[in-house]
Amino acid sequence: MGIQGLTSFIENVLQNYNFTTSKLIIDGSNLFHSLYFNSSVDQQHGGDYDDFEDQVCKFFKALRDCGIDPFVIIDGGSDHTDNKFKTLRERAQSKINNLSIGLQGDRIIPTLAKQVFKQVLSCLEVPFAQCIFEADQEIASLAEKWNCPVLSNDSDFYIFDIQAGYLPFSHFQWQNVSVQHGSSQNYIPCKLYTTTSFCTHFKIDRQLLPVFAAIAGNDYVNLYNMGFPIKWPRVLDLGADTRVVFFNRLLDWLARFQEQQEALDSVPRLIGHGENGVNTDVALEALSLGIEEYKLPLGCLERFFEEYSAPDPGSLPDHLRVLPDWTLLPLMKGTLPSCIIYILQLWPVIQGVQVEDPSLPSGNNTSRPIRQVLYGLLLGERREVEEYDREGTNLTSSMVKAILPSAAQQLQLNKLHIQHAHLQPDHPLLQALLLGLVYGELCRQRKSQRGFIEEGPVLGRLRRLIQRGASNLDLAVAHAYSQWQCCMRDCLDLNQLLCFPLSEPQIACPASRLYRGTLVHQLVGQLRGGVTPDSLLIEDPSSGQLYRAMLEAILNSQETEATGQPDGPSADSGSQCPATRGRKYSSKLC
Repeated sequence: MGIQGLTSFIENVLQNYNFTTSKLIIDGSNLFHSLYFNSSVDQQHGGDYDDFEDQVCKFFKALRDCGIDPFVIIDGGSDHTDNKFKTLRERAQSKINNLSIGLQGDRIIPTLAKQVFKQVLSCLEVPFAQCIFEADQEIASLAEKWNCPVLSNDSDFYIFDIQAGYLPFSHFQWQNVSVQHGSSQNYIPCKLYTTTSFCTHFKIDRQLLPVFAAIAGNDYVNLYNMGFPIKWPRVLDLGADTRVVFFNRLLDWLARFQEQQEALDSVPRLIGHGENGVNTDVALEALSLGIEEYKLPLGCLERFFEEYSAPDPGSLPDHLRVLPDWTLLPLMKGTLPSCIIYILQLWPVIQGVQVEDPSLPSGNNTSRPIRQVLYGLLLGERREVEEYDREGTNLTSSMVKAILPSAAQQLQLNKLHIQHAHLQPDHPLLQALLLGLVYGELCRQRKSQRGFIEEGPVLGRLRRLIQRGASNLDLAVAHAYSQWQCCMRDCLDLNQLLCFPLSEPQIACPASRLYRGTLVHQLVGQLRGGVTPDSLLIEDPSSGQLYRAMLEAILNSQETEATGQPDGPSADSGSQCPATRGRKYSSKLC
């Protein structure tokens, strides 16, 4: 995100800093991606959410050990133009490309990671807000008001004029808490950036930084792609250092100006007439819009954190006036899905990319009927939502019809037949998923106040399966569980929109117990090899009882669908029993 190449270019401007006893505004979306990707958490099997939860808990403990008060801002809305949408599509396509060449899990965040992150924040009582607007500007505005730094890895924060500075997460050594000499105060070693140090180093006025960012190219404007490549003399002959030389030449050019408008008036002489007959005025307009992205708004986060209230509906920009008043506070509290901001504005929605078999339909197809109900409740009749999703190895768009509210009112929970799974899940997949839930419940029960897990024989056996390490990835298994997680995600969103008619599943805190990908993948292999659930749970009758109760509930619902009458209880004493041998399960299970 931000300005390509700027992070490495700016290394020499950073100052060593011992951070302690301060408020800290955290770019939450950047944080949960960084914590997941920069740790040893598995990235191939759909999410080891308990390991992720552990990372989040350790991070915030380190902050509090140093007297740091965190305030987390999670991305919710976005800018009201198409400027950034092209960038978002390119990122989604890049992830799909990684799947197609076998890089499964490479920088792909698991489906439920954001939900886990929010639940952990709530459990830890860390103040957080889900931003209705583009988050970067709101984060910078709050940091300036409270005179405290921002923590992120987004290079746009090198441009915002934040007096207390910016702490790049890549230099934030939260795992290396130290003690100040001569005192007992803990601190986190890190590096601090300020616009003052940058402007002093390069001898330019700070108000020219947004001009620098817009000309250099960010998520909103790119002169090169518009047909206005800036060709400094001999830059193209410098190979790997081209971007560094470009920045230096651009800063030298900007140093002659004192004001933004003065620099903009000179841009036509810098970029020439462009290529392909593009008018220079178009480039100037794009630059002006790009510069606007770095102006600090009045913001609504301070009021939210201090009064726990939503912004005044009358203060919303025009494009957000479609949001009903009652949605504003739940959106900011994170108890409504942020996707409704896009849906109500009839913006396209990009579905998440997951580790799955690229030769099969996207896992998001399975949960589409759930989203259609959600769209219908938000938009009413005769409306469609444009969805971008994977089709094969390409990102394509399709129009998805909303289910009419009148039809939605007739839906009953036990009549929701979601039968769109490819491939259809078989019995070991169901067994492994339920055993994973048993594992999570055992972790919850045995987690002491100190955070250690006391291992009984069943828990120890299941943990040893995890410790074996990941086997070769079975894409069919990954695809089945991807479909299940998509259904879970969209059900959570629908339940939130309906104001929680069902209690929200506690997928995190005090132990993430919904899904652990490396375990369920190992269990599928064990079960297909002849191991029975009873043999895994034999020393703990309560675990066996929990497993059978969940299995019976599912099998009874299947029998009810088939016959219209409930059957007696079923038991599962092996990898296959007479009542279920050879059965395929509807994708209601996945």
